[in-house]
Amino acid sequence: MNYQNTNPWIVKIKPNPNAKLKLFCLPFAGGSSVAYRDWANVMPTNVELCAIEIPGRGLRLAEPLVKSLPELVSRLAEGIKDELDRPFVLFGHSMGAATGFELTHYLEEKYSKIPEHLFFSGRGAPHIAERDEPIHKLPRDKFIHKIQSYGGTPKEILAHEELMELVIPIIRADFEVCETYIYQEREPLNIPLTALGGLTDDSVTRDELDEWRIHTKKEFNLRMFPGGHFYLQDQIPTLAQTIFRDLSTHFNLSG
Repeated sequence: MNYQNTNPWIVKIKPNPNAKLKLFCLPFAGGSSVAYRDWANVMPTNVELCAIEIPGRGLRLAEPLVKSLPELVSRLAEGIKDELDRPFVLFGHSMGAATGFELTHYLEEKYSKIPEHLFFSGRGAPHIAERDEPIHKLPRDKFIHKIQSYGGTPKEILAHEELMELVIPIIRADFEVCETYIYQEREPLNIPLTALGGLTDDSVTRDELDEWRIHTKKEFNLRMFPGGHFYLQDQIPTLAQTIFRDLSTHFNLSG
């Protein structure tokens, strides 16, 4: 892999400076750019994968964790604005979907930059109230039990005491970002939007995913895949095909 880290916010696993389009992938709670490492192998030749690295993980492990969505969005926008030099799309899973939604509004309002398409996965529309009680302040054992129930954290990490001591503060901070997020009503976006989810995901229903349609004036698609909340880990080629098929209905990737 040819990692590129000239910008701390972006990991370009296979740099493609002549790409026609950039795909920015936003991490889920507890995740990092590594979650999108294998996506580089299924990118079309004219798409550059830009995996977002937020503070407190990866090569930014020594940096303070961010614990609010407004701070994360404003810092992220500032960090990537110079990379928005060609058409781009956003993909975000779970926490990344909320980040992507707020980032889209922020980029449009502050920098007049608009993605070609939005792909939001594993999270209900932002205007829907959370069904679960907040967990980011739970005692350690109860917190670990809850994150185990969600899946997505490798068993090797859960069984490794020292690794868990490193990972727990990261996951807590990310859950605080999600659980303290306050949705503010705005005009629907003028961008096509695709909502994606796992057919057996207990944390978000198909109806909650379908509610994303009210946040766009343009084309809306709902795409469901076999699997639970972390369906995307097992569906990378199919997911990539879906993303570029939906994008191709209004954006010409050839040439």
